[in-house]
Amino acid sequence: MQQIVLIIIFSYLLGSISASYILGKIVVNKDIRNHGSGNAGATNALRVFGPRIAIISLLFDILKGVGAVIIGNQLLGYHGMLIGGICSVIGHNYPIFLRFKGGKGVATTLAVSLFTQPLVAVICIVIGVIIIIKSRYVSLGAVIGMILLPIVGVILIRPFDINFLAFTLLLSTMSIYRHRGNIRRLLKGKESKLGEKV
Repeated sequence: MQQIVLIIIFSYLLGSISASYILGKIVVNKDIRNHGSGNAGATNALRVFGPRIAIISLLFDILKGVGAVIIGNQLLGYHGMLIGGICSVIGHNYPIFLRFKGGKGVATTLAVSLFTQPLVAVICIVIGVIIIIKSRYVSLGAVIGMILLPIVGVILIRPFDINFLAFTLLLSTMSIYRHRGNIRRLLKGKESKLGEKV
């Protein structure tokens, strides 16, 4: 029980560290939450601050998930990885340091999935990237990638892994909910495309 509590606390706090917010304040003295979509994530950082801060933010978001999974694995094995991954994404989406106003957790979710089920994650990433390249809508690629994550897991993982299914369903649902504004804008044709700067 103590190990589970440690994983939860460490992973949530790690996930709560927002590189896009920190870099925005240090480099250009702006709070990313007050600009663009208001989302403290790499995509909005690209729109508001440009590619350099966006790339660093993306890499850090990935490393947060990796760090949580590694610690979870060390303390509790496979189930620790899943717990750590979920908590790091929750921290990213609802960071205690930013009054629970964070990002959408896609990069962190996929980083965690790469460590738990690499093939499933790679397939979803490739499909998502293709959609982004073709449509230039990051949110569309992200949402479809998240929808596919549990579906691809069910198709490919043998023997069937109920824990991974629950893990991906939770993270996918959370990510799609966080993208609800983007989905509305996509349906209305008002979503910003990749490369458009605020």
